[in-house]
Amino acid sequence: MANAVIMPKAGITVESCIIGTWEKKVGDEVKVGDILFTYETDKASFECESTAEGTLLEIFFDEGDEVPCLVNVCAVGAAGEDCSALRPDGAAAAEAPAAEAAPEVKAAPVAAPAAVETTAAQGDKNAVSPRAKKLAERVGVDASLATPTGPNGRIIERDVRALMDNPPVAASAVAAAPAAAPVAEDEYTDVKFSGIRRAISKSMHASLSTMAQLTHNASFDATAILNYRKQLKAVGGECAGITLGDMVLFAVSRTLKNHPDLNAHMLDDSSIRLFNHVNLGVAVDTARGLMVPTIPHADEMSLLEISQATKELAAQCREGNISPDKLTGGSFTVSNLGSLGIESFTPVINPPQTGILGVCTTIDRVRKAADGSIEIYPAMVLSLTYDHRAVDGAPASRFLKELGENLANFTALLAK
Repeated sequence: MANAVIMPKAGITVESCIIGTWEKKVGDEVKVGDILFTYETDKASFECESTAEGTLLEIFFDEGDEVPCLVNVCAVGAAGEDCSALRPDGAAAAEAPAAEAAPEVKAAPVAAPAAVETTAAQGDKNAVSPRAKKLAERVGVDASLATPTGPNGRIIERDVRALMDNPPVAASAVAAAPAAAPVAEDEYTDVKFSGIRRAISKSMHASLSTMAQLTHNASFDATAILNYRKQLKAVGGECAGITLGDMVLFAVSRTLKNHPDLNAHMLDDSSIRLFNHVNLGVAVDTARGLMVPTIPHADEMSLLEISQATKELAAQCREGNISPDKLTGGSFTVSNLGSLGIESFTPVINPPQTGILGVCTTIDRVRKAADGSIEIYPAMVLSLTYDHRAVDGAPASRFLKELGENLANFTALLAK
């Protein structure tokens, strides 16, 4: 009897996933554990292993299709076996990927179809997937005007994006528009965003278009944390792996307790959610794009525990196997570009949070010593971006000042 392979549920908060690449084609022999296809949430990429053995009989969805979790994606069984009963909602089989894809033919952009062609979509609001509806609401377009390409005439996220790229226009306007000058295909390369890149794009655009963001920069004397880092390396063992960035995370987790408006989520323009614990988001650079895993209750963890948690989460992000559930729930984020030599920058808030801290590199500065002489000291710049709807400039500055003092007197902070 043929068996269905379903779209995995990659996390509690994940409702649907996008198929990336089919690694097997119809007719291929499949064993349990073989990789059938890759799929993406809006946070990470994964591989789907076969749960059945036999021949890949039928593929129900194409690459790029958005598929609800736990829905049948393909069928595996004995060669020639009928598997039509396994098709989701009786849908016809998706076209199997060719063994070797033909060269892509670049076509000129086509105007979106007239409203008369989308009457069915307009009449059935349930034909819009949750992700497509969310995107449409965010960018302010009518999802019902999109041409559905999902299963069973469903409007999915890519359909809304196509509508955004080619909004409906009057026929006369199309006729009057001057023709674009042709460009040779060897002069450019079109690259589609991955699911993670699209998520970053949406989140950052929404952040800057919906918040009143402002950035303050301040520096502190990094002598104490640099010396403490040397001591830890000399001791060896687990402590030798503690970094300057880990020390900043530790200090942030303690300092935020005195500044609840920065350890918060904006619910709407008139209310804010203050968290009792610091759920610290840590920006991680990966080959797939920026990811922000969360360290829950970082304010209750030791410096070593924060260091170990950060390394474990970063490794999972870079390997692409982190659960999407670990990429949610942050109450404040820290983004560290110090290792890249950045002296100051403007981090963008991760909504619905009200603040984000940018950590910069250490540079030598000059100051007058107590005896009047000139001395050189290592300074590290901290860049705080905050949502001015929730936090005013003075409270934000007080947080930055207290954080700098805690880092400048780090061993005293450890003793508290």
